[in-house]
Parts: sequence; structure tokens; C-alpha cells
Amino acid sequence: MSGETVTPAAKASERPGHAPALRHRDVLAIAIPIILANVTTPLIGIVDTAVLGQLGDPFYIGAVAFGGVIFSLVYWAFGFLRMGTTGLTAQARGSGDETEVAASLARALLIAGAGGLALIALQQPIGLASFELVEGSEAVETGAKAYFDIRIWGAPAALANYALFGWFIGRGEARIVLALTLLLNGINVVLDAFFVMGLGMGVAGVALGTLIAEVVAALVGLMLAMQAIARAGVKLTPKQTLDRRQLIRVFNVNADIMIRTLCLVFAFAWFAAKSAEAGDLVLAANAVLINFLTFSSYLLDGFAFSAETLVGQAVGADRKPRFRQAVRLTSVWAVVLGGGLSLIYWFAGGFFIDILTVNPEVRTLARAFLLWVALAPITGVACFQLDGIFIGATRTADMRNMMILSLGFYLAAWWVLTPEYGNYGLWGALILFFIVRALTLGSRFPALERASFPGQSQPKPA
Repeated sequence: MSGETVTPAAKASERPGHAPALRHRDVLAIAIPIILANVTTPLIGIVDTAVLGQLGDPFYIGAVAFGGVIFSLVYWAFGFLRMGTTGLTAQARGSGDETEVAASLARALLIAGAGGLALIALQQPIGLASFELVEGSEAVETGAKAYFDIRIWGAPAALANYALFGWFIGRGEARIVLALTLLLNGINVVLDAFFVMGLGMGVAGVALGTLIAEVVAALVGLMLAMQAIARAGVKLTPKQTLDRRQLIRVFNVNADIMIRTLCLVFAFAWFAAKSAEAGDLVLAANAVLINFLTFSSYLLDGFAFSAETLVGQAVGADRKPRFRQAVRLTSVWAVVLGGGLSLIYWFAGGFFIDILTVNPEVRTLARAFLLWVALAPITGVACFQLDGIFIGATRTADMRNMMILSLGFYLAAWWVLTPEYGNYGLWGALILFFIVRALTLGSRFPALERASFPGQSQPKPA
């Protein structure tokens, strides 16, 4: 874990004019560790459910699930710490400016620390608002409150992990991200089992296990980052970290991504709310099917993250041919994976539905909408990849504007389609949302390329 892994693309940026062409292995060196890191994350929920399931009373599982949803929504708003840090770091890395690479992390950690402390200070209003919005039984809400009251103290560490993961991805060191993810999840699993099964702490034990795991991962990640900075010979000063021009850039990038992310959260919250309004059976079927989309995003994110890193490094190195290679190679892999997932969902989706639910009515209804799930990976792959490309190039204003436009189209499609087609219309609106995101961002791609490589009528060597 302590070794520094640098992609060939990053090494090439240190030798201007002598950079070899990007290869498929450069893409996979980033994508595969990210995919592995992503697919381990759902295991935590499975282990928590299994451990708490041994206690007999179902309210334990509901309390942790309830509390987990609150943190997912709160932390999702801080997703800019991961994405923005990746793009800014990749560009600094590509330009060979190791001081700015280190400063990118320092600024992200300052934001993470301030954000985490703010969440702790505001824990009472956050908790009150969360429990007002989502209703549960008295036992579930009591357990969820106990979970929330403990885990909130890990907010600075949780947000620091976002920043650290984004920084390592921007450097092209995806294997470190995988190692930190395995460390975090491994400690979480062991401590959850120990606190719940060994000490009988119930919901509080799960929250404490998660809190400790987040803190340990953040400390180890910080240690590895400091070692990497020391090896680069950088001695960062407060003046460099607090450079006014760079701080304004960081603020603008992060604000754009935050607005874009909140729009995306709203879109899926709208889908969930309208599913609930359609009745318990439709809600259950859609809840089963949304797992297919979640799994797809875990896999496709690997190539979107590759695009963030390789595009960012190419922009930072001012190498247009390398930029185009990064776009092409990451997108080819993403399309192949997206097409493969669509085929698997279409031909084997019924099998996976039967694994996820034993209710015959839910199984039947879920199968009726399987076509939409099968369309999701292949129709969504373009917008996922373009997100990665735009993050790498830090063209976040376009991401914000096109997401707002796409959200408006999504809501309009829902309004037109659902009165006539019901849940089919809801799924159709979601698929159109993916397509419109791709079309709108795609329309801004030429402007991204012009802005990233101004005046390059004769591109520099790859």
C-alpha cells in the first residue's frame, strides 16, 4: 500500500515531446481497481444486514438502513470533493507541477474539514429535518437516531476520504484507492461483527464500527499522500495553498459540481417518490430493478474515472492528441461494457429478479419493466463517459448547465408520459433523461476541446 503507482500516461507527462501513445492497459490500470473498489462497497450493507439479522428483531435492520440513507444523501452533496479534486489534480499532474498537485489535496482537505465540522455543528437540525422527511416506526426512528448521533462524528474523516480518493485517482494511482477501500470496508466488517455479535451493542455498534473505519482509512490515506508529496520533494507553504486565483477556481469547480449532483439526486428521488405514489407493488418492483442501475454505475464508473484521470493529465500537459486518445480508448471500453450489461440484463434479468425477491407479484411486475433496465446501461454509458471527460477537463459549468436542462426535460417527459403510460412512462422518462444528458453534454464537446487546447492548429506530439 505504501508504494506509489504512476500510470504510463503520468510518467509520459514528465518527458515533454517524448510521450508514447496511450494504450488499453493505461485505461485498465485505472478502471479495474476502481471497479473492484466499487463492487466491494455494497458488501458492507449485506454484512450489516446479516449481523443485525442475528438479533431477531427486524427493527435493527430498518434503523441502520434508515440512518444509512440519511448519510448517503448528506454526503452525496459533497461528491464534488471527489470529482473536483480528481480533475484539478490530474491537470496539475499532467503539467508536471507537483507543488500544485500537493496544493490541490491541501485545499480539498481544508474544505472536507470545514464541511465535516459544519455537519457536526448542525447535526441537530440535520437530524430533525431528516426524520421529518422520512417516516418510520417509533422503534426504527429511535434506532436510526442512535446510529446518526454516533456516526455524524466521523463526518470530517468521511469527507477527507472523498478528497483523498479523488486526489489519488487524479494522480493515476487507482490501486491505492482500491487498497484504502478494502481497508475501510474490511475494518468496518470486522468491527461491526465484534461490536454487535461480541459486545451486543446493536445499532450503536454498527455506527461505531463505521466511524472507526472511516477515521482509520482517512489517517492511512493521509499518511500515503504525505509520503507521495515528500518523494516529489514538495514543501508546501500556506501561501501556495491559499493562492487566491486557485481558491476561486476550486470554488467555481466545486460549486458547479455540487449543483449538478443535487440535480441528479433530485432526479432519482423524484423517481422513487413517484414509484411510491403508484402503490406498494410498483414501488417494490422498481426498488428491485433500480439495483440493476446501481450495479451498472459501479462498473461503468471505472471507465468514467479513467477518462477523468487521462483527460485531465492530457489537458494539463497541453497535448491534444493524447486527449483524443484518452476519450477514444476509455469510451470504447465503456461502450463494450455497457452493451454487455444490457445483453446480460435482457437475457438473464429474470434470474436476478428472482434472487432479489421471492414475492411472485413483484417478480411478475419487475419482469414487465425489464426492457427498460436492459436499455439503461447502453443508453446511459455516453452520459457517464462525458461526465468523466468534462470533469477531467474541469468544464464544470457546462456540466451544471446541461444537467439543469436535462432535469427539466426529464420532468417534462414524466408529466407527458405517466398519465397515459403509468410506470412505463416513468421508466421511459428516466431513459430519456440519460439520453438528453448525453446529447446536451455532447453538444458542448467541441467547445471543451477548443477551450482546453486554444490555438493548437498543429497539435503537439502525443
